[in-house]
Amino acid sequence: MPRKPRLHYHVYVVELADAVWNNARFRRCNPDYRVGMPFVYVGMTGLDPDVRFDKHKAGIRANNFVRDHGVKLRPDLYEVYNPMPYQAACEMEVELGIALRERGYGVWQA
Repeated sequence: MPRKPRLHYHVYVVELADAVWNNARFRRCNPDYRVGMPFVYVGMTGLDPDVRFDKHKAGIRANNFVRDHGVKLRPDLYEVYNPMPYQAACEMEVELGIALRERGYGVWQA
């Protein structure tokens, strides 16, 4: 009997402080950013998103933008997708980032 994929991976979105826009690298990656829209980081994890956010803020396997500018999780942008198998989470991380950019968000992805 085929093994069922484990549904314990999550995509998550962290809202970033406005100061992240001062970073030239972030600006270059968001040429279509619409003024007034939020800045976010999109990631995926095998941990609970709350635990992963805390690790970012503590500098543990952290993305620098989240460590330095992370404000809060935005479950309104990701809860509907979780949990899911690993491959689906990998794909959803990319798709969610693209969708948010299309809506005018400033987005950073690992």
